[in-house]
Amino acid sequence: MKPAAPVTSARIGPTIPRYEDIMLDRRSVNAVAVAAAALILIQLVIRGVLAFGGYFYWDDLILVGRAGTEDLFSASYLFDDHDGHVMPGAFLVAGVITRLSPLNWWWPAISLVVLQLLASLALLRTLRVILGWRPVLLLPLTFALFTPLGVPGFAWWAAALNSLPMITALAWVCGDAILLVRTGNRRYAASGAVVFFGGLLFFEKAAVVPFVAFAVAASLEYVRGERHPVRVVWGRGGRLWVAALGLIGAWIVLYVIVVDQQRWSSDLPMTWNLLQRSVTHGIVPGLAGGPWEWQRWAPASPWATPPVLVMVLGWLGLGAAVAISLTRKRRIGMVWLVAAGYAIACQVPIYLMRSSKFTALELAQTLRYLPDLVVVLALLAAVAFCAPNRVATQWLDASRRRTAVTAAVTVAFLLSSLYSTSTFLISWRDNPTKSYLINARAALAAAQAASDAPMLDQEVDPLVLQRVAWPENLTSHMFALLHDRPEFSSSTTELRLLDMSGRLVDGQVTWVRTMVPGPRPRCGYLVQTDFPVRIPLDGPLLPSEWTTEINYLANSNGSMTLSLNEGAKTKVPVHPGLNRVFVRLSGAGDTITVHADTAALSVCLASGPVGYVAPV
Repeated sequence: MKPAAPVTSARIGPTIPRYEDIMLDRRSVNAVAVAAAALILIQLVIRGVLAFGGYFYWDDLILVGRAGTEDLFSASYLFDDHDGHVMPGAFLVAGVITRLSPLNWWWPAISLVVLQLLASLALLRTLRVILGWRPVLLLPLTFALFTPLGVPGFAWWAAALNSLPMITALAWVCGDAILLVRTGNRRYAASGAVVFFGGLLFFEKAAVVPFVAFAVAASLEYVRGERHPVRVVWGRGGRLWVAALGLIGAWIVLYVIVVDQQRWSSDLPMTWNLLQRSVTHGIVPGLAGGPWEWQRWAPASPWATPPVLVMVLGWLGLGAAVAISLTRKRRIGMVWLVAAGYAIACQVPIYLMRSSKFTALELAQTLRYLPDLVVVLALLAAVAFCAPNRVATQWLDASRRRTAVTAAVTVAFLLSSLYSTSTFLISWRDNPTKSYLINARAALAAAQAASDAPMLDQEVDPLVLQRVAWPENLTSHMFALLHDRPEFSSSTTELRLLDMSGRLVDGQVTWVRTMVPGPRPRCGYLVQTDFPVRIPLDGPLLPSEWTTEINYLANSNGSMTLSLNEGAKTKVPVHPGLNRVFVRLSGAGDTITVHADTAALSVCLASGPVGYVAPV
């Protein structure tokens, strides 16, 4: 007979861990946590340089103008169709910051850094939920924190107010979904639904969040050996999914009511071309830390122009990742399918809304539609690390060689990403808005000190904000919240304007059309209360914002109203004696109609020009 085996702790219960093992595990956890915190801190420094090195751009000024002219808590402000977006949370945040410190870039820049911190912490939380404090957590975290794919969507304030809250919600809800499936604790369903709703308030694209969370949770169950991951995730996370679907349904109704659906395109070939370009010139180079180079033609935002080398490196890196992962891991084919599917799904709706036969393919190279893809790829990479290893891949087990190769690739990626970020900042700083606004603020303050006369409302320089953004491209909107400025009016006795650099100069009315001289000798056109007058022009005017120079002789103080055949009426104050006033007229036509609004008022009007305001 064989001697009886000695009784060990393994036979009577779990082995009691040694003190040395406990301390080693704690040191490992602490080291990974400290490294993750250090990476986030470094990212915030880099993003801070980007934020404070930037300035207001395009949609930022639309938000500023609307915050200065509307009630921040009105439905018309919060639920405006902003170029196809429904974003009450973004409008509210932008409005509060603008009201507190108008046209001061310091506070928007701080908001960018704070929102980025929240997004990074939410991602770290979910990576820890998936992987624990394993050192491998640092790889997807490093990619997400530093890839240039997330830079353009961060630097532009208006875009960041959409994307950063969305990716925060995306990362957080994925973590809640995994914990809900794992523990069954209802609080994760409640917090996930609340955070998802918060993401929807900032960006309608956040509607994808519960679908991504479901896919990530199901992928994680699948790679861990669950045979029916979809059924399990749906059953255990049902409270979260039902709540999310209810919120999506309500939000779809709101979106259809608010947004003009005619902006959606049916140009599928252009959508396909844009999607291809985003992959070849955006996503793939970004995997290697590209694009390295950017181009910009003001007032457009920068777009990526990757050299062939970084495109090749990106494809090689992607191919190597696919080959090594499939060689090393089992059950991760689903993970790659989810990643590829989301890379397409996250862009197609945007291109369907933005594309037409006149769309430039460079739109797909701006990369501002990809921050959420970065988070999804990082989370799926973490899921892939949880898949079981294949038996015949011991050569890929932990070793000094593997550590050295991983470190070298990571350092190369970081250097490449930092270079791309620095070249983006150089291009992003090439923005005429900053000098224009700085000069304009000083000029308006000087104008207020020099004269009590109002300034004729005018459009700002087209390189700052073009006419398609009307009425937010008017000085009365953009500078509405400044205290040191003249009043803006539709008429003035002193014609002054801001030139292309934002400096105040004297103006004149160009002679696009001329008022035909009046029939009354030494009076021209006699305007009285009971006798409105129609002043013909020497040719028709197309729809636009026109300015006319009115030379008049009035018998008393009062007011009169002017209008073109088609367009709004403009009320103009008049004063006794011989005077001149410059009046803004909106509309089109070949006749100016003048009404006297004040009893017993008589006004003689002389011929004058109708056109645009130009520097003297």
